[in-house]
Amino acid sequence: MAVYGIDLGTTYSCIASVDEVGRPTVLRNLEGADTTPSVVFFESPDNVVVGATAKDSAVLEPDLVVSRIKRDMGHDVPRVRHDRPYTPEEISAFILRKLAEDARTATGDPVEDVVITVPAYFGAAERDATRKAGHIAGLNVIDVVSEPIAAAITYGVLNPGQDHTILVYDLGGGTFDTTVIRLSAGDIEVVCTDGDHELGGADWDDRLVEHLAERFQAEHPDAGDPLLDKQTEQQLRRDAEELKKTLSTRTQHVVRVMHEGRVATVELTRDALADLTRDLLDRTVEITRRTMDTAAGKGVEAYDHLVLVGGSTKMPAVAEALQKEFELVPRLQDPDLAVAKGAALYAFEETYRRLLTAGEEEQAEDLADRAGISADQKRHIAGRTIRTVASRGFGIVVTDKETRRRSVEHLVHANDALPAAVTQDFYTIDSGQTGVSIEVMEQAGAVESEEQEDNAVIAEGVLKIPAGKPAGWPIEVTFALDASGLLQVTSRERETGEELELRVQIGGMSEEEVAESRAALSRVQVS
Repeated sequence: MAVYGIDLGTTYSCIASVDEVGRPTVLRNLEGADTTPSVVFFESPDNVVVGATAKDSAVLEPDLVVSRIKRDMGHDVPRVRHDRPYTPEEISAFILRKLAEDARTATGDPVEDVVITVPAYFGAAERDATRKAGHIAGLNVIDVVSEPIAAAITYGVLNPGQDHTILVYDLGGGTFDTTVIRLSAGDIEVVCTDGDHELGGADWDDRLVEHLAERFQAEHPDAGDPLLDKQTEQQLRRDAEELKKTLSTRTQHVVRVMHEGRVATVELTRDALADLTRDLLDRTVEITRRTMDTAAGKGVEAYDHLVLVGGSTKMPAVAEALQKEFELVPRLQDPDLAVAKGAALYAFEETYRRLLTAGEEEQAEDLADRAGISADQKRHIAGRTIRTVASRGFGIVVTDKETRRRSVEHLVHANDALPAAVTQDFYTIDSGQTGVSIEVMEQAGAVESEEQEDNAVIAEGVLKIPAGKPAGWPIEVTFALDASGLLQVTSRERETGEELELRVQIGGMSEEEVAESRAALSRVQVS
């Protein structure tokens, strides 16, 4: 009975499991790499290619390739390929299937039970979409866990027996999070989190693409814009990513930009890259400072370590800026693989605990024995607690009886401890109402706001009211946010017991549609 942890990234993904001596180990793909590009090439309606080959295909057939789909999770933005619209969940499912099938080839065991990681700042909508992507891929998603928690688990295993307060700075390919975590006797407590799921290494790449195109046009003003040619643009994106990586180890590098038979030689230094992207780095510093201010309000006065996670933290400018701003020595913690390894450990431990709770001691012992877990480690795993917080605020739309102004009243606030269950009474505003509209809202900006435009609708429905009731008739609303950040909302009319249960649905995909998609896409070959 093997379980797996998956880091489903914006630009790269990987899968890990716990080996026979209890160590988290990343499983290499069929191409022999630890990480797989999160790129999907729709070669035909019946054949999909994921990974490095798909990334190469983007240069020649950009209209058949999809990348950075993680940024669309939780949004209804299908991509049409071969006359079929694919939701972000379905495209992510292809990436998950590639990881699972390569892992099966590597181990000889089927991949079924998985934990998938998400950015800490992902809201209920994005988390629910990620879970559905796993189901479409044919996987049993044990849990969806935040990336900084996974990284903290890896950190704790590498630093056993030590109590620490750590600041996790997670700059991935497409998302950024910063999280304050306490580690005590192996237990993990998230104090607070903040972030931006549309800020990551891909934005550094975009700046470089623009710079290379501008330099080409400056040298060849009579030539067309390289960014208007899809093939040239894709080549520039490959060049930009390689340039960024190269400048993490070298102080300067040269790129040849080719377009319409012309060539421009562009030399860029590490300092010039820092200047081009300074505002992006400054945004991460600002969010980090905001997180530390929130943590200070919760009693955190000092940090033992600043842990860097995510491939983009390899850029020297990141560590330099953080050390200068916060006077903490950054610690590069296996940035590309720490999240997947932590997810594998979490999957193993959660499965072990669930088996014990269900009274299936024999299966739990078999799982532990296969991983070479000692009696002390078993006791530690069984007793470990992980406490986290809400990434954003959640509420409902209310209408003022006198002014009829609509605003958002939040029941759960960002950085409230999870799991959270809040019940509150609301009231009708007119006599004879036969129903009330329940609109569930999620904080969209960095700061909680009652203005509707600063929040996003993530679920809605209508609750029936008995006829002839006066204004001010009470409606009970309950928000239940579980430890994974998944939300369930129930509203109840007390007299009749009429209930409306709202489960957050993403991109219009109901559970029935997820099942249909799983059946349909299972017939597509993924390689």
